[in-house]
Order: sequence, then C-alpha cells, then structure tokens
Amino acid sequence: MSEEIRTFSVDIPQADLDDLRERLSRTRLPRQLPGAGWERGVPAAHATGLIDYWANTYDWRAYEAQLNSHPQYVTAIDGQDIHFLHVRSPEPDATPLILTHGWPGSVVEFLDVIGPLSDPRAHGGDPADAFHLVIPSLPGYGFSAPLAEGGWTLRRIAQAWATLMARLGYERYGAQGGDWGSGVSRELGRVDADHVIGVHINYLLTFPTGQPGELDGLGEVDKARLAGVERFTGDLGGYMAIQSTRPQTLGFGLADSPAGQLAWIAEKFQEWTEDGVDLDRMLTNVSLYWLTNTADSAAQIYWEFTHAWSMPEQSTTPTGVAVFPFDYALPVRALAERMEKIVHWSEFERGGHFAAMEQPDLLVGDVRAFFRSLG
Repeated sequence: MSEEIRTFSVDIPQADLDDLRERLSRTRLPRQLPGAGWERGVPAAHATGLIDYWANTYDWRAYEAQLNSHPQYVTAIDGQDIHFLHVRSPEPDATPLILTHGWPGSVVEFLDVIGPLSDPRAHGGDPADAFHLVIPSLPGYGFSAPLAEGGWTLRRIAQAWATLMARLGYERYGAQGGDWGSGVSRELGRVDADHVIGVHINYLLTFPTGQPGELDGLGEVDKARLAGVERFTGDLGGYMAIQSTRPQTLGFGLADSPAGQLAWIAEKFQEWTEDGVDLDRMLTNVSLYWLTNTADSAAQIYWEFTHAWSMPEQSTTPTGVAVFPFDYALPVRALAERMEKIVHWSEFERGGHFAAMEQPDLLVGDVRAFFRSLG
C-alpha cells in the first residue's frame, strides 16, 4: 500500500450547499407535547431558531476558508484514507502533539487552540511550550470517509495514529484528546509507549469494578461523581444505546434530514456544556457531518467499541487529566489511578465536554503545563 501523503483542500460543491438550504426550507417539525422541555429531548421552538439561522445566516464558505488556512493532507493507513491537519510550529524544537476529537465533534473542535499551541510566542506565551500539531479526523468522520471496512476499534485507531506520526518523521511525541479522543490517546500511550512521552486528556469515565473495599474512603464529591456516571449511562445515554446497536438504522434519518442531523448533535452541545458554544462553530461542526454524509460511519465507533470491549491494559505512560465541571460525567482520581499513570490532575471551575471550544485558554494552559512538567 502506498505511503504517499497527499495535499488536501476542502471544497464543497455549491450545489451541495444549495441543496442543504433547500432541504432546511422544507423542514417538517415534529408534533410535540405542549410545554415539553429538554427533559424529553430538543424542543421544537429551539430547533426552529437553529434551522432558520443555519439556512439563512450561517456562512459555510467563511469556515471552509478557515479550515483551508491550515495545511491539510490525506494518507492511506491500514486500508483507510485518513485526513489530517498538520500545523508545524515556527519554533524548530517544538514538541510534536497529536490531537484527537470525538463524537459529535470533528477537527473543527481544535480551531481555537491551533494558534496558541503551535505558536505561543505570537499569543503571549513561552516559545518553549510550542507544539507541532497533527490533527486527524477519526476513521469514518469528515474527510476520513468513506469507511473501507469495519473493525476500527480504539486500539486499531491508535495503531494508525502511531503509523501516521512515524510517517511524518516524529519519533517522540505527545497525545491529547477528549471524548473518543481520550480513549484513542490512552490506547496510543499503550501501543506506542516507546515513542509517546505523555498523554493529556480532558474526559475520563471511571467505573467501580465491584471489588470489596474499592470505594472505601471516597468523599462526598467522588460519590456524587459516581452518581453522575450512573445518570449518563441511564437518562443521558439514549444516543449511545442506539449508536452502539443499530447505527445503520439511525443513519437513514440523519443522512436524509439536515434538521434531524442538527437536532441529534445540538442536543449534546446543550446538555454537555456550561453555556453552549459559539453558534457558528457548532454549525460548522454539524455542517461537516452533513456535507460529508458521515452520520452513519461516525456512529460505527460506538458499535465497534461495544462489540470489542474488554478491560484495557494498565498504562505506564505519564498521563495528565483536566476536569471541566460541566461535563456530563466527572472522573474519580482514585479509580483512574488503577489503570493510568496519573502524574497531573487539574480541576477547573468553568467549561464542559467540548473544552477546546468552550474554554480554549484553560485547555491550552493545562496542556502546556502538563508537557512542561515532563521535562
């Protein structure tokens, strides 16, 4: 298989944008119970405003140009085309860092942290904290589509990332991620431990194993966090149950209705954040799913994870955790330390699940601090 790295530029046909607006103009809203709120899902009144803004005000071309302001490439790894941004720092001694998004995110999540991480000198920081950035789209997401085959587990993705970093000539590098990007980054620290200097994550689910005494000594804060995990697997976990079992069936609705795709993603930006995110940023993310027709293929990671799940191996790679309080579930350090080599743990007062979009300055500062501590 060719190891060629091909340059890439986003160029969505105008006909696709016209089709999107036309479909949005014909949206048929569901009939909902009078007075029903977010506890039952996205209210139609909220969706109506989003649909109107997406159709009549939002400008995809402006954000397409923003994506294209960063060097992008595609390369084939393990039979799958992988799209990625590769932003080299002007600082020659910068540390290579691979950033991985999750669902319902994309490379769009990282647009506000690219400058500060790659060029801290230009953003009031210390040039010693600079990073060469590699930002891939997960297999089946965005321009890393279509999926050539199934089987893309977290471990297989991590192995592909290790190949990508080696192909780019990086022998010593760090990893960072949230949501599925957290799982991929942690796996990368296991499968490529000889080259990964550290893993920084801003999302971590911690579950008790049921072993006698493992919860002894936990304080009220940690007990509340475990209750939050239970709420996630229950009330907040409907989307996960569907995408883990019948992603293809769901895909018909999301591939045919942009309003449906919008509601499916907008719900998460409402429930998993402190105050939401910039509307145009969210719509750029939603547009990427719609314009690449990847709702189905992006959901496959849930199916793969569920059907291949096993207890992960214990990691020996130094790991940093940034905890943002409005995430839907918060980790317990005592449980995290059973499987990860935790050397850095930060608790913030602001921000939620999409930290790079909600609190980019806090995330950038914590990433810098973590890797600086590794020497």
